[in-house]
Amino acid sequence: MDHGTRSELISRLADTITSVPTAHPLRVAIDGPPASGKTTLADELAVILGAQDRNVIRASIDDFLVPRAERYRRGRYSAEGCYFEAHDHAALCRVLLDPLGPGGDRRFQHAVYDADTDSRSALPVTTAQEDAVLLFDGVFLLRPELIDRWDFRIFVSVPFEQTVNRARDRSAALAASTAHTADTADTADTADTAEIERSWRNRYIPSQQLYFATARPTDHADIIVYNDQLQRPAWEVRSHSSRHRP
Repeated sequence: MDHGTRSELISRLADTITSVPTAHPLRVAIDGPPASGKTTLADELAVILGAQDRNVIRASIDDFLVPRAERYRRGRYSAEGCYFEAHDHAALCRVLLDPLGPGGDRRFQHAVYDADTDSRSALPVTTAQEDAVLLFDGVFLLRPELIDRWDFRIFVSVPFEQTVNRARDRSAALAASTAHTADTADTADTADTAEIERSWRNRYIPSQQLYFATARPTDHADIIVYNDQLQRPAWEVRSHSSRHRP
């Protein structure tokens, strides 16, 4: 296992990604539990790869949610609903992963869901460059339906309890930045904390436990990033992926 600074991790990941040979756009999965830091990691990689003149496509599993009525069919706090019914994996493959993969025409859409209207959307089709890099972050990306669609797989690992704390901190920071008075800030913080606690305990953590039990995602990762300490992360190159070693 390697340890280093945040910048060293990002630099090594970027070097590894650029060294992966493909005859089509490179599809990179950045998987991990909610609040593990996978979106931040994807954004950091996008900056450094963009600075190297690579065409970067950024997308997220949140762009492939299904409308609330469908994803909460089993109840808002259902772990099974979160794992099995929250995302449109067929659309993800059809409009993004397959067009960028072997034999694809590189004509893709990076989203099928509009969060503002809670509805399915139809974004314009874009044509990717041959050497483009798709940086796709989200939960449950290394499940059987998707595993063969990725050319490189990163798993961001953080203890579940720490993800709860991070979610609380993030919510409190957002409430403090948007509240107009101390009273409204305190009220919002209390409500958000209770909601986060219930969502994580009843839905998100159990759905991750279901994911680990059924899909064993870390077994399929090329690199596991241990993101407990954001500025001093550790990372492990899996033995089955020695060809990608930074």
